[in-house]
Amino acid sequence: MRKLNKPARCALFRNTINNIAGNRTHLLVEVGRKPGDGLPDGATGGALVCYASGVDEAEAVRETVAILKQADLAPLDVSGYGTLDERLAEGHDIPGDERTLMDRALAENAVIVAQMTPFFDE
Repeated sequence: MRKLNKPARCALFRNTINNIAGNRTHLLVEVGRKPGDGLPDGATGGALVCYASGVDEAEAVRETVAILKQADLAPLDVSGYGTLDERLAEGHDIPGDERTLMDRALAENAVIVAQMTPFFDE
């Protein structure tokens, strides 16, 4: 069983692809351990809530994985929760702070890590 620890602060990483028509995508990324990953001692991995820009969700996932690898993290699994437009069409209530981060990801052609929660074995 995994124990959750206090989430870390928001981080911003720039995408390498210049998006012509972009979307804002909400992603959950599970990461494993890798030397220099910045996770706390004793953590077995972690989960990251990310907002990324991309032409589509697939591109946002590819860019997020590439950026996280450059940041010495070890992405294991990515779950996409859809673009802002898709989520609104499905009737999701998107808080203002989340929408602001999604808009920032698009405006700055970036991957924003909004929350990082390390996992620990009990």
